Amino acid sequence: MSGVNDLALKIATVNGTGSASANGLLMQSIFRMGIPVTGKNVFPSNIQGLPTWYEIRVSGEGWTARSPEYDLVVAMNPATYARDIAEVQPGGWVLHDSSWPLARELRREDVTFLGVPLARMGSEHFHGSRTLILMKNVGYVGALAALLEVDRDVVRSLLEERFGEKKRALLDANFKAFDLGFEFAREHFEPPLPIRLSPMDATRDSVLIDGNTAAAIGCLYAGATVASWYPITPSTSLVQAFEAYANRYRKDPETGKLRVAVIQAEDELAAAGMAIGAGWMGARSFTSTSGAGISLMSEFIGLAYYTEIPVVFFDIQRVGPSTGMPTRTQQGDILMVAYASHGDTKHIALFPADPKECFELAVAAFDLAERFQTPVFVVSDLDIGMNDWVVPRFEWDDGYRPDRGKVLTAGELEAGAVFHRYEDVDGDGIPWRTLPGVHPRGAFFTRGSGHDRYARYTEDAGPYTDVVDRLTRKHATAAAHVPAPVVARRPGASLGLVTIGGCDAACREAVHHLAERGVPLDYMRIRAFPFGDEVGAFLLEHPTNFIVEQNRDAQLHHLLLVETAVTRDRLASVRRYGGLPLSAVHVVDDVLGLLRESGGNGHGAAVAGAGSAAGTASGARGPNGGGGGGRAGGPGGEARRGRGAGPSRSAGRDDGGGS
Repeated sequence: MSGVNDLALKIATVNGTGSASANGLLMQSIFRMGIPVTGKNVFPSNIQGLPTWYEIRVSGEGWTARSPEYDLVVAMNPATYARDIAEVQPGGWVLHDSSWPLARELRREDVTFLGVPLARMGSEHFHGSRTLILMKNVGYVGALAALLEVDRDVVRSLLEERFGEKKRALLDANFKAFDLGFEFAREHFEPPLPIRLSPMDATRDSVLIDGNTAAAIGCLYAGATVASWYPITPSTSLVQAFEAYANRYRKDPETGKLRVAVIQAEDELAAAGMAIGAGWMGARSFTSTSGAGISLMSEFIGLAYYTEIPVVFFDIQRVGPSTGMPTRTQQGDILMVAYASHGDTKHIALFPADPKECFELAVAAFDLAERFQTPVFVVSDLDIGMNDWVVPRFEWDDGYRPDRGKVLTAGELEAGAVFHRYEDVDGDGIPWRTLPGVHPRGAFFTRGSGHDRYARYTEDAGPYTDVVDRLTRKHATAAAHVPAPVVARRPGASLGLVTIGGCDAACREAVHHLAERGVPLDYMRIRAFPFGDEVGAFLLEHPTNFIVEQNRDAQLHHLLLVETAVTRDRLASVRRYGGLPLSAVHVVDDVLGLLRESGGNGHGAAVAGAGSAAGTASGARGPNGGGGGGRAGGPGGEARRGRGAGPSRSAGRDDGGGS
């Protein structure tokens, strides 16, 4: 096992011990060295005491999906030693605290154990139980820096930025802890390891940022002035970031008064009501929540849809149903956001794939909400929202002007413009609106009960159906204005692979590996609902489309069947829903498995090519080696394969716990 800038590292610690700061220091150092890197924080839903893991993948080729094939594990939690050590690839390494002996039964002959007496060194140089715990974390970062050739000066520079001269004692303690680990590894081992880092220049035009922060910046740039929310993992940090940036950039320079309103409501229902009320008044408003919150907000969502009030909902998906697993990721809300609330409703939903798109689609959401006078959902997930990603620097057009849509001004009303609140004047399903208090001729009743085109109460079938049918036309009009799908074609491809949101990185890498194995696939990532014409056309071009998503019930698969002309026989479902971010390993394994199962299905060359490919699916790893197969599950091996409840062909799995 060897390679430069191509490794997967897993750090196992205990929640609440300060390891997140140390792990972030390591990842930021690699980023500062110009090397593409990604980090995944797998943490429990408690404050302190339970196991937590941090995974770092380094890829000089630029792959950013999670890799479950760990070259090196840092085992700092005795409660999970057996599990963590079992997950190391043969020929890999385990770094552990040798202040206490490691049980004989935990050792493996095909793994190298690197013992560093972190606790003992800490007790010899630091005082106070909390300080000892914190410095132990920095100590293993020092040891890793020596073993992997992380630039020592870069680490020291980051520590100086973090603490500065005002916290000199803390800075010196971190320097000392880092140096203790670094020097011990250099003196007792033979660094660098065969897997090592070498400076690159691949991150010069990139930023390291999480999706919630990026979305908050997008809200700020879009001109949002009202944010109402109720805390819920994993969306809380979005509004917190928005408030922090607003306090810095949205204060009146003369009075110092904050020019935005951020309200923590008593519950999700109240938060939705506040955001909708602000949108009715003409403010650009939003709320941020997760699937459980959307469930509670559904009645108000229906009100905003039927009364045609612009408002933006950020849904940072987590694992359901019910409370589910609040600190794990999933894509279980796709169908819910498409049709949220009772009765006949259809909503605009945007699906970012990374933090850069969280920024861009946040801005787009406010424009779409006002243009179409409707709720718009930005549907991210915990992996995108709470983990740091390396993405291209954000771009901004200073000439941007918000799209307020069809709003009659006081001058137009005074000049005699005819205003009927729910009348389709232009044939696109979008009525004209007014803002409260602008002009007496712009007044109307806003009601969630049955109403006609004039905003008058009705229980008559004709006027009622006239309004709801127009809402259908409006939704159809939106299909031409939402972000188009991203499509990448490969020479010789006869089959397609389709995904959504945060599955993008793993799917792009999987498509690359499959092409190297003689299974070329055209690729489409859907970015919005309603689906534009391009989505249906892509599906109909291919006899088989693998639909990759992270939920049990194949929600994207079903939405495509309902909302496009594609038939069931053209779709095959690939699903992972155990709560961990998707890996290319999973996608390659499942696609090859489905191709083997469908071997006489008329896909000739593709199936024949897959036959030999499947036989080597667990061979080489990494972009150059064409990896992609290997272990699909955790320590217990391959996770189960099962048939889906709806799709005719499927590879539905959990994540096997460990990987």
